[in-house]
Amino acid sequence: MTRANVLIKNYDPNWELQFEEEKGKILSAIPQKIIQIEHIGSTSIKGLGAKPIIDIMIGVTKLEDFEELIQPLSTIDFEYVPKPELTDRRFFRKGLWGQGTCHLHICEHTSKEWIEKLLFRDYLRENPKIAEDYLYLKKSLVKEYQYDRQTYTKKKEPFIREVIKCARNEIY
Repeated sequence: MTRANVLIKNYDPNWELQFEEEKGKILSAIPQKIIQIEHIGSTSIKGLGAKPIIDIMIGVTKLEDFEELIQPLSTIDFEYVPKPELTDRRFFRKGLWGQGTCHLHICEHTSKEWIEKLLFRDYLRENPKIAEDYLYLKKSLVKEYQYDRQTYTKKKEPFIREVIKCARNEIY
């Protein structure tokens, strides 16, 4: 198995095109199951450097029906990755292990997971200074955790939680 290396690249406008291409494939593979499909994560924020992995989130009615999606998604090269620790979403990946090109997150359309991922994305899109702070954090974490993606991801959590809190306060 290849070691998961964390690499932050400068923003690439092709990320949006990659998302649209993958979205089309996903919609053709499982159109009846999708309520909504969104580009999330750092590649969805114009100008923000990111790991060059397109994060896609699909909103479904009932998460427990996700098993019906495994086979159709495999026909477009998405591999289901069981993660027992994820109770509110299911995870699929595309690309070589440790060198994935796409991550697919499936969750219930009105769930906390769905809402928070969109709050985070939208807040960064609307607040370039906060997005810049996030990029600075990511680059500093890469220096220490380049070969430890799990710790890198975990260390971003306090920042993400704070952004979601700020976004909620602005809405409510």
